[in-house]
Parts: sequence; C-alpha cells; structure tokens
Amino acid sequence: MKVPSLKIGSIEIKVPLLQGGMGVKVSLSSLAAAVSNEGCMGTISSIGLGDVEKSKTGYEVESRENFIREIRTAREMTKGPIAVNVMGVLSNSDDLVLTAAREKVDCIAYGAGIPFNLPLLVKDYPVNLMPIISSDRLASIILKNWDRKANRVPDAFILEGPKAGGHLGFSPEQLENIDENSLELILPKILETVKPFEDKYGRKIPVIVAGGIFSGADIAAMLRLGASGVQMASRFVCTHECGVSENFKQAYIKATEDDIVIIKSPVGMPGRAIKNDFLRALETEVRKPIKCDFRCLTACQAQDAQYCIALALVKSYIGDVDNGLLFCGASTHRIKEIVSVKELVAELVRDIEAA
Repeated sequence: MKVPSLKIGSIEIKVPLLQGGMGVKVSLSSLAAAVSNEGCMGTISSIGLGDVEKSKTGYEVESRENFIREIRTAREMTKGPIAVNVMGVLSNSDDLVLTAAREKVDCIAYGAGIPFNLPLLVKDYPVNLMPIISSDRLASIILKNWDRKANRVPDAFILEGPKAGGHLGFSPEQLENIDENSLELILPKILETVKPFEDKYGRKIPVIVAGGIFSGADIAAMLRLGASGVQMASRFVCTHECGVSENFKQAYIKATEDDIVIIKSPVGMPGRAIKNDFLRALETEVRKPIKCDFRCLTACQAQDAQYCIALALVKSYIGDVDNGLLFCGASTHRIKEIVSVKELVAELVRDIEAA
C-alpha cells in the first residue's frame, strides 16, 4: 500500500499520522518536534503545564506562559507542522486557544467540549481547527453550527473511538459494548455526515481516527475504510523523546491487558488507565474531600472527589507511579520496548506499505 499524505486545511504532512495530545506534561515540545521531524504532525498538550506551587495563586498566567514556552521551543526544534490540544472543560480554554493562535501554531485540536464559539474566537488568525468527536451526531451539530455562525467548516475531525486513552466521550454502558461502538462502525457514519458540507464548501473534510490503533496494519485498515489519517498517542509515550519519567514508561511496558481498566474521573467522565496501587487504594479507602487550589477544570466535582486528578497525573509524570494516575490506551499492553520516534515512525511506515 502506498502511504498517502494528509492535507489538513492549509498544511500537508507526508505521513498521515498525528501524535495525540497527552495532558499534564506527557506530550511536550521535545516529543511533538521529534514527530514532526519525521513527516508526521506532533501535538503539544496545553493541559497542566505550569509549576504546581505557582499555579495555586496564578493558574491562568502560569499555564499561558509555559504553553508559550513549549510552542516556541518546538518551533526551534522543527520546521514541521505543530498542533496543540485544548480541552473545552478547562477554565482557561479560551485563553489557551487564543494563545496558540497568536503563536501561529498550525492546528488546534479541541476536545472535551462542544466548540460552538471556536471559529469566531480565532476568526482573525489563519489556524486550522480540528474538533475531537466520538459520534456522527456531534459531528453534525458542529458542522451545522459553524456553517450557520461562521460560514466555515472544520479543517478536519479527529474521531476518537472507545479504545482511546484518558477521558473518553462514551458512557460506561457504551464502553461495556465496545464492538457496538467501534471505529469501524462509527467512521462510515461520520463520512456520510460530512459529505454534504464537503460538497457545499468544495473541499475535503478529512476524518482522522484514534483509539486503540497500534500498528501500521491498523493504520492501513483505517485508511481503506475511508479515514484520511490516524492519531496515535500511547505508543509515543515509550519513546526516548517523550519527557515522562522512566518509571512511567516502564509501567506501560509492564502492563498486561488485565491491568488496563475503566475508571470514573473526578471530572465525571469515564477514563482508561493502568490499574496500580493508587487505583486499588481508591476502591477500599475512604478519603476526605479535597481542597481545590487550581480551579483548572470547570467540570471537576471537587466537593465529591477522592483525589485531584491534576496532582495524580503529575505524580506519575515525575515517577511516583504507585501513587499517581496512569492514563493509557487500550492497546498499551502491546508495547514492549522504548524506541526513538524515528524508529517508531519508520516501523509504522514499513508496515503500512506491506499491508
């Protein structure tokens, strides 16, 4: 199979592969730049970038300044396209979107919220917009809203299936029936939904699929089904260029399929993570309500939460994996070694061509 390029609005990448944004310092400039240098597109996550102590008294400023630093550092390391990931449930999501646009990033991937005002927010900036969706219904809502309010359509959709890592756009009941909500079943519906808007605007709206994709053969299969590209996240954790701790990477490598579980996040959404001592303790311990110092998530149910999700993710990032939260995708148990980004992308490309 010939490896097709991927065009997203004003940019084109040689390999139809995006590295997914992984929050709280997992996908930073070093990883994103390395991915872009291999003809793909790297993504910097905007979530939880600031110093913990400084963020207690100046969360928005600390978040913005560190976000700018990561974007500029990535620009120094690559001439390739750089995307950023923003969650709509962040209390400072609009500020992060505008910061990214002012810093002239190539693409903004927007998830965990319906981006009704996103095109109007960045109307003065030439940035490509990629809403993250999980259903044809959500795609239809966004397309109709943007068409009516902004006279434009997304430059691409990222379709995250139920096998993705971290917070998921599916109900617990849907996650118990993954086969009934698989990418293979959702993708054709999305392609049908975007077609009238492609015809109206005279341009393709690429659909990039994500969630559980592990190999070049998986990528080839999705391309044959009509996807324009894929997004992969978990495999990039176990690369030399990913800045998480060695303990974090080893937790991925040691994880078995049975270790990967669905949890209920303090945000109120289900998520996929590696079961460790931290999650086991939550099943048996009665913890006192937490005091929130950050107010980083509008949807965080701090009054009922047993833990601060931001701090739990930071603990894993720095290496305290027994007492932290380890988000991961459904195929994480298949990762067996730490490689360079160059090696990983080369393997994927070879496997796509061989598929």
